[in-house]
Amino acid sequence: MANLTLIEAIRDALDIALTQDKKTLIFGEDVGKNGGVFRATEGLFDKHGEERIFNTPLAESGIGGLAIGLALEGFRPIMEIQFFGFVFEVMDSVVGQAARTRYRLGNTRNLPITIRSPFGGGVATPELHADSLEGLMAQSPGVKVVIPSNPYDAKGLLLASIEDNDPVVFLEHMKLYRSFREEVPEGHYTVPLGEANVVQEGTDATIIAYGAMVREAIAAAEELKKENISVEIVDLRTVYPLDIKTITASVEKTGKVVMVQEAQRQAGVGEKVISEISQRSILSLEAPIKFVAAPNTVYTFGMAEKDWLPNAADIVAAVKELQEF
Repeated sequence: MANLTLIEAIRDALDIALTQDKKTLIFGEDVGKNGGVFRATEGLFDKHGEERIFNTPLAESGIGGLAIGLALEGFRPIMEIQFFGFVFEVMDSVVGQAARTRYRLGNTRNLPITIRSPFGGGVATPELHADSLEGLMAQSPGVKVVIPSNPYDAKGLLLASIEDNDPVVFLEHMKLYRSFREEVPEGHYTVPLGEANVVQEGTDATIIAYGAMVREAIAAAEELKKENISVEIVDLRTVYPLDIKTITASVEKTGKVVMVQEAQRQAGVGEKVISEISQRSILSLEAPIKFVAAPNTVYTFGMAEKDWLPNAADIVAAVKELQEF
C-alpha cells in the first residue's frame, strides 16, 4: 500500500487509466507539461506524450465541445475545468448536450466523458473559484456527480468514473488535496458509483455529509463521543444518483438526522436528501431533521470564509439540539 494524499491518489488513477486504455485522453487548461494548477497531472505529459495529455485554450466551452466529439468517435476523454466556478461557460456542453446524447441517439451511442474539477472553500481562493455548484449538476438528468472525501475513495471513484459509459462530473475539494494521507492500494481498483459509505457506526444520530464536510463530521463525532453521544456518519460519495438504501437504513437505525453540506442551504443536494428521508422514513424520525449548510448568500470573500463555512462546531450543536428534542 502507498501512503497518499488525495491529489496523489487522483494522479495515480489518471496514470492507470492512460496506461490501460489508449483511447483515454486528458485535456484542459495547463494540464500538460505544467501538470495543472494543482499538479494533478504532474509527470503524466512526459510519461504518456502530448497526444494523450494536452493543453487547450482558455475556453471551457471549447473543452466541452471537444470532449463530446471525441467521445462520439470512440475515445474516453477526461476533461478538466480548472475551477468548477467556471462551469457556467460549459453548461450547454455538459447539461444541454452530453447529458442527453444517449437519449437523443436512442441508446445507440455512449458518451464516456469524465469532467474533473476542483472546488470548495477554506483555502482563500479568489471570487468564482470556490463555489459549491454540485447542486446544479445533481438536478441534471443524464449526468452522474461524484465527490470523494478521502484518498482511497478518490482513486477508486475516479477509475470507476472514467470507465463509466455516461458523463460523470468528478469534483475534488481543494482543501482536501494535501490535508492528510491514508493508505491506498497500488494498481487498479474501483469504488462503485452510487454507493454511499458508512464511515463510522453509531446509535444516537445520523450525520449525512459529502466532500470536505465528512472531515468536519468526523471531528464533530470525536467531540460528541466525549459526552457519550454516538453518531453514525454516512458519506454520500456519489451525490447523484443517491444511495437511498444506505441513507434510509441509517435513519431508521438512529431516528435522528443531521444533513451537512458546504453549499448554501438552497444550492446543494441536502434538500434532496431530506426530501427522500421525509418521503420514505418519516415514521422512523424521532425529531425534525437538522440542516447544517452555508448561508443563502453569494460565496463570501476569503477573509470571511471561516465565519461563513459550516464546521464541526455547527454539527456538534445540531446533534445536541436533536438529543434535547
